[in-house]
Amino acid sequence: MSTQSILTKPTEATAFQPDQVVRILETVLLTTPEPLSISDLKKLFEGNIDKKTLHESLTILSEKWHDSGINLVSVAGGWRFQSKPEMQVFLDRLSPQRPPRYSRAVMETLAIIAYRQPVTRGDIEEIRGVAVSTQIIKTLESRGWIETIGQRDIPGKPYLYATTRHFLDDLNLQSLEQLPSLDSFNSLDLSADEAESVDTDTTTIQESGEPASHEPTQLL
Repeated sequence: MSTQSILTKPTEATAFQPDQVVRILETVLLTTPEPLSISDLKKLFEGNIDKKTLHESLTILSEKWHDSGINLVSVAGGWRFQSKPEMQVFLDRLSPQRPPRYSRAVMETLAIIAYRQPVTRGDIEEIRGVAVSTQIIKTLESRGWIETIGQRDIPGKPYLYATTRHFLDDLNLQSLEQLPSLDSFNSLDLSADEAESVDTDTTTIQESGEPASHEPTQLL
């Protein structure tokens, strides 16, 4: 039975042999650009495979690729294949474009939102000691790292910002609990003069559209 017929024809759970399940998962995960959740993967089998079987098959698939240049990982958005860090130097030879560079102000704002969320612009300005420009917020929103999740019930109804699942995926994390301790970062309590002097500093982040090792991104 071909993979195509397995994917398109209604089947009973017993119709899928263990090696067929692994092969289907492998094909889909290698050809899908975004992470796939367990719910997404169950759709491949029309719900006839339970979560335990899927996890067992994913473990087998992960072990199969263990010694290759890519590996299977679980992130906030689900499961995906990604290149190993040591392969990045070779991928860069095919795509030598410079990744976007973000100012220290952008990265500090992102770190505050990540660790203090949900926060308003006023909260961020109180911590940084300087005004947060609209462009900084737009930059983080366009990158898909933050979003508005509501408004605080105070005069003015300021928007509340929080990080997204895409943010966790880009950092190769499954949840916010996996963020490194704030103790590992520089203090965010900067004076206005200090902040202005470092706003031109840059931190490199790999664009999602470029080949990437998906190593955890440093916020500061």
